Amino acid sequence: MSTLNKMKLTIEAKSQNESFARSVVAAFFVQINPTLEQVEDVKTAVSEAVTNCIVHAYGGVQEGVIEISCTLDENSLTVEICDFGKGIENVEQAMKPFFTTVSTGERSGMGFTVMQAFCDSVKVTSVKGLTTVQLVKKVA
Repeated sequence: MSTLNKMKLTIEAKSQNESFARSVVAAFFVQINPTLEQVEDVKTAVSEAVTNCIVHAYGGVQEGVIEISCTLDENSLTVEICDFGKGIENVEQAMKPFFTTVSTGERSGMGFTVMQAFCDSVKVTSVKGLTTVQLVKKVA
C-alpha cells in the first residue's frame, strides 16, 4: 500500500492534552472517509494509549512528552504513540485484562483490552526510556 499522508504531534504528558490528541488523530483519519463508528473507535483507543502514558510511564506527575505519529494509506490508519518514561517490565502481562501497576485510584487495568477491542491491530514494544504502542484501524 502506498502512503497517502503522514503527521507527527508532540504533546506534554498532561491530562488536559488527552482530548486534544484524540481530536487531532480523528481529524487526520477522516481523510480516508471512515465511518463515524470507526472515527469513534480510533478516538477511544488513542485516549486509552495517551492516558496510559500519563498515568503509567510518567507516574501521573504531568511531566514528560508523548509523541504521536500517524500514517494513512488507502484503507487504514496507523498510529504510533511513544513515551520516554519508565517502560513496561512485562508487556505480555500488561496486556492482560485487569492488570494494573497502580493500586490506588480508579485504574481498572483495561487500557490495552479497550485498545484491542477498538482497533484491528495493537502492538506494544517497551524498554526503559521508550514505549511504543502501535494501533492500526482499517476502513475497508
